[in-house]
Amino acid sequence: MPQRPTVQRPSVRLVLAISLDGRLAPPEGGAAQLGGKGDRRALEQALVWADACLIGAGTLRAHQCTCLIRNPELLEQRRRDGRPEQPAAVVVSRSPDFSQDWLFFQQPLRRWLLAPAPVEAGFERWIPLGDSWLQRLEALGSAGMERLVLLGGAHLVADLLSADCVDALQLTLVPKLLGGANTWLPSTFDASTECLAERDAWCSEGAEPLGDGEWLLRYRRKRVGIG
Repeated sequence: MPQRPTVQRPSVRLVLAISLDGRLAPPEGGAAQLGGKGDRRALEQALVWADACLIGAGTLRAHQCTCLIRNPELLEQRRRDGRPEQPAAVVVSRSPDFSQDWLFFQQPLRRWLLAPAPVEAGFERWIPLGDSWLQRLEALGSAGMERLVLLGGAHLVADLLSADCVDALQLTLVPKLLGGANTWLPSTFDASTECLAERDAWCSEGAEPLGDGEWLLRYRRKRVGIG
């Protein structure tokens, strides 16, 4: 009996702008735009690389839209490669109660939903939530998604890190101190569960200045088999 082909999960790159004290947003919460022009360039370059972006339901509710590639040269690069101008947006939600009035549902991109059940409108494709993040990512891989940018929020990031399914970190360090509880990982996150706290778990791929005091930090998870 022929063996079923093995589906490789997509490569996942976490892309975030964080303050010097590791916050995603000010103490009062809400939609935060921490990064400046340099961070925006780095974000759009990551979107060019990606087939899709993973977005948590809380992040979508806070912003009511998602990030788009605006740079004409980067849009042309995707067109030359035979790819859609924008990566797909994959929203992760256990209770998808989204308003169709949000800008997100007018943005020029493909909208997918990763949830326990499909919804009536707004999304062109539904992926079942599944039992584990490995299964969910393999389902996205089966649907043709090979490279994913993870845009948050903190609990979604923690879930994927806990499953050891994040392959690269792209962190823009913004010269601000915000304080408060809105860290980029929740206080309940335990990095020791998958040896993520080990000194050799992450390999530095360098740092570069983005201007206006911002620095882009890149790290890659040390493992075999995922590029």
